[in-house]
Amino acid sequence: MRSYRDDGLVLRHYNLGEADRIIVLFTRRHGLVRAVAKGVRRQRSRFGARLEPFTISDIELYPGRNLATITDVHTIETFNENIVSNYERYTAAMALLEATERLVGEEGVSQPALFDLTVGAIGALAAGQRQPQQMLDTFLLRAMGEAGWAPELSKCAVCGAAGPHHFFHPAAGGMVCSQHRPPGSAGMMGGVSEYLQALRDANWATADALGQNQKIGKRLQKEAHRLIVAHLQWHTERKITALSFADEAERSR
Repeated sequence: MRSYRDDGLVLRHYNLGEADRIIVLFTRRHGLVRAVAKGVRRQRSRFGARLEPFTISDIELYPGRNLATITDVHTIETFNENIVSNYERYTAAMALLEATERLVGEEGVSQPALFDLTVGAIGALAAGQRQPQQMLDTFLLRAMGEAGWAPELSKCAVCGAAGPHHFFHPAAGGMVCSQHRPPGSAGMMGGVSEYLQALRDANWATADALGQNQKIGKRLQKEAHRLIVAHLQWHTERKITALSFADEAERSR
């Protein structure tokens, strides 16, 4: 087997043995890759901070039976400092990376559009372009679309009747009408479907107009976030642990 190079975003890492570390990467051309960085925890490691989360690097990898081996790393861009210096950004970014790993799914499958979307969202969080939870929600909606799990937001997911409707059910596929809503469907306050569509389309003028309403803005944003998370966790079949920390940071803002 021959080694290869690819651009990779570090999603997370965990220790292996006394000095090594397993790095979970999302790469542009090879999708999800798990690789060993040998000796990276030693003080004189030549990789050092190049393999930390929120860092995009040009990485050389040698394939293995279960894990690849990282043989060379050159940093392309790191967003680490701007993210870890702000708790709200940090928790949103950690939730974004964890969700990305769940959405990528099978290892070794190229998903360049999702890679570019993820890198762009991390960069936007680091730059403080939008409120962190709003940026996270926009990413989750668009990333679920790339993964084939986009919630239906403009018509009933069961019968196709044009919306807006006022109920939502993840298993049914998103927004549902009153006639065809499954048991356990969540009620949606007025404006939520329009707000969700604005986030999905990065239509910030509409999102701001709806979200900044003094009477319902906060409640609308909270309900939209809850529905996004419910849809994501239903389809990934796993709880995104970091989301609870992001929600706590948002509540304390």
